[in-house]
Amino acid sequence: MFNLRLQISKNRDLLLKILPLIAFVVPLAWLFILDSGSFESMWKGRTFQLFFIWLIALELFLDWEKIQIKKTLKISAAQILVLIVTISLPTIYVIFSNYLNFNTAITNWALQSNIEWANSMPLSIEYLVFAGLFCLIAGVFFGFRELKAFFVPTFFLALVGILYTIDNVFPYGQFTPFQIFVPTTTAIAAIVLGLLGYNTNIVYEQNSLQGNMPVLTAIDPVSGISSSFKIAWPCAGIESFLIFTVITLLFLKRMHFSWKSKVGIFIFGAVITFIINVLRVVNIFLIDMKGVNIEAFHFYYGPLVAIAWIVSYPLIILGVQKILDKRKTKSN
Repeated sequence: MFNLRLQISKNRDLLLKILPLIAFVVPLAWLFILDSGSFESMWKGRTFQLFFIWLIALELFLDWEKIQIKKTLKISAAQILVLIVTISLPTIYVIFSNYLNFNTAITNWALQSNIEWANSMPLSIEYLVFAGLFCLIAGVFFGFRELKAFFVPTFFLALVGILYTIDNVFPYGQFTPFQIFVPTTTAIAAIVLGLLGYNTNIVYEQNSLQGNMPVLTAIDPVSGISSSFKIAWPCAGIESFLIFTVITLLFLKRMHFSWKSKVGIFIFGAVITFIINVLRVVNIFLIDMKGVNIEAFHFYYGPLVAIAWIVSYPLIILGVQKILDKRKTKSN
């Protein structure tokens, strides 16, 4: 009888631990049915939400024993009702926003407020709402003091929502705090294109609508084919660098490394992220000069490479640490 009760308790805890994850899998599956195309774009799309799900699963996997169900959470009729309502909130929001005209109301408000990318505001709000709902759900299941275990996925999703909102309200190069980093990326991209044999030129355009935008032109001296693009902070991958900074710092905060090791790990990762962003700009020009449509790379594959690197970097660090620990154990 004791073993049976223990097994039931373990199965209950297993179910309760994964319910916060399921709470978002269901609405995302629904959103995919409603608009599968929104999952085919990294920037101003829902692909980031898939990484959010992956990060939650990763946190549960890495800290399965440390993450415990709140002790005051007991299976009673009242609490079961509370849990059902709580995990249903993301799905309720999807229903509310897509079937009860909430997204339309947000878009109309954005248009009345003269927001440039008004049609993107519902998605930005969706990211922020999902981040808030995850905090609520995790707090109900694990206790609000244990939310630190899920800082990375929560901050990841909230930051994406904030970045989308900033770009909607201050489009192109208007948001100076981010745009000031773009000339450096543009200059290095021009150097790389020059090393590949292309002639390059950079000029700057500034107006009230687009702000200060560097315009990079690359010319193939053999064929005479040229490509020219204005570069704003999302195009230069500034958003991926910000996401890298948040995720890596939160990850390193939990690790028992020396401060010198943490600085070295962060700098190495930041350099790789910067290189990826530069190559992202370079590839846009190379693809365009081949006569291929750049939209797929610009909005999906380019950002995907950067984000895949960012979310994999903590795993790489853990893998290297385990290998070094095994070598130390063998040497001793």
